[in-house]
Amino acid sequence: MKIRILIGILLVTLASSQLTNAQKRRTLFEPYSTVGFGIGTSSYMGELAPYSTPIRTVFNMMRWSVNANYTRQFTPRFGARVGFTWARIAGDDELMNRGSSPYYPNGYLRNLHFRNDLKEFSLVGIYNLKPDGRGLNRRADFMPYIFGGIAVVAHNPKAKTPEFYENRKWVALQPLGTEGQGQPGYASPYSLVTMAVPVGFGLRLKINDRWNIGAELGFRFTLSDYLDDVSTNYADPAILSGQFAKDLSNRSLERIAARKLRDRTAQTRNILGLDPSVDPFGANQPLLGHEAGDIRGNPELKDSYLLGIISVSYVLPGKIKCPPLR
Repeated sequence: MKIRILIGILLVTLASSQLTNAQKRRTLFEPYSTVGFGIGTSSYMGELAPYSTPIRTVFNMMRWSVNANYTRQFTPRFGARVGFTWARIAGDDELMNRGSSPYYPNGYLRNLHFRNDLKEFSLVGIYNLKPDGRGLNRRADFMPYIFGGIAVVAHNPKAKTPEFYENRKWVALQPLGTEGQGQPGYASPYSLVTMAVPVGFGLRLKINDRWNIGAELGFRFTLSDYLDDVSTNYADPAILSGQFAKDLSNRSLERIAARKLRDRTAQTRNILGLDPSVDPFGANQPLLGHEAGDIRGNPELKDSYLLGIISVSYVLPGKIKCPPLR
């Protein structure tokens, strides 16, 4: 009798062990990797596109972005991604405040514009909002996720030369020191490399065992206020390095908006409340509050940008199993 009981206990123990091992095999997650490519949109937020009007800001000067990345899924919930993004952002006082009731009249009078091609290298952590499947061939069909991390961004803001220049072109603004940077009594030239904090959310859909498609919206908080070359006050034109720097530092007296060659006379007259017979750009008109020391930007708020990406990713094969030696 005792032997039978002992044998029964051994059989139960063995069965339990096998069941436990089977459950472990069913729940064991196999990490996998993907490489991806995406295209999408980019939108800038800063002095020329205020945070206070988010919808208008996002869509008014929307530009393009392209992205390549490598992702490693470590657990059913957590992954990490390294990526490179090339995105163009842009802003234009004239376009942002065009119309009979401009949101920021002083911005229209300021009449600045820029474009900036950003090269972003990022490392982000990804948290899946539901558990993934056991591995690369058993991925979830539908996966919402959030992400956050750190990025290094190289940039170079440019603006178009005024309408009265013969050979109009886009020129880099940082070397010109448009706010007096590099001159005695002014700040040093700003860096063309800055850090950023990317955060956002996305959705990934499984097409088959090897391919995914996805959509993602990500906001970048940067540590720079010079993605647009606008931050503080107007510099004394006497200290700027030549007429070229003066022309691109203060553009309030340009009759023609340089980027789109639109005549600003009527709108400027309307904002200033001038008589229709008065030429707001005439020789006897003042600088309209845009003289040395007047406010040009707002150093309290850093510049940011928003990226919307549609992507395709390929799931890299797992370990190759070699046939046993005979």
